[in-house]
Amino acid sequence: MNNPFADQLLKAGVVSKQQVQKAQQEKNKKKKQQHNNKKIKPAVNEAKLKAEKAAAEKAERDRELNKKKQDQAKGRALSAEINQIITSNKLDRSEGCDIEYNFEHQNKVKKIYINAEMKQQLVNGKLGIARIEGIYELVPLAIAEKIQERNEKRVVILEEEIKDENDPYADYEVPDDLVW
Repeated sequence: MNNPFADQLLKAGVVSKQQVQKAQQEKNKKKKQQHNNKKIKPAVNEAKLKAEKAAAEKAERDRELNKKKQDQAKGRALSAEINQIITSNKLDRSEGCDIEYNFEHQNKVKKIYINAEMKQQLVNGKLGIARIEGIYELVPLAIAEKIQERNEKRVVILEEEIKDENDPYADYEVPDDLVW
């Protein structure tokens, strides 16, 4: 036997040979069960962890997609609301609008045809220019500000420019009737 304690007990006559063998077998069985349990548990835990991780990732992707869809729906609703505001408050430009008025919108020069009265109101800051489906319309300043609160890219409000102190042409006034 390789267990010195068991050998001593056998020599003393406290235990029989069969009892020592039975104890050795039980010890080996416990060792095997512990070894097998160690192998099985990590595999089960790994599979369970992978499944939980995949479910969490899927839930996160679903949340992101749902949020994106909600944002798109909000954007469409806001755009429809702005379109309705513009169409219900735009100024009629059908009669006598033969003056070409140029303005800057999103770093591009755009033009709109207006009459002299509309031009004076634009210069005075009482009107704004709003874009609806690629077409520019004149709207009152209050309406332009409402549109600007919702989406600032859809409106152009002409404000007086702040004069630069270092401007060499500050003493020269640009005439109002100058069309560029």
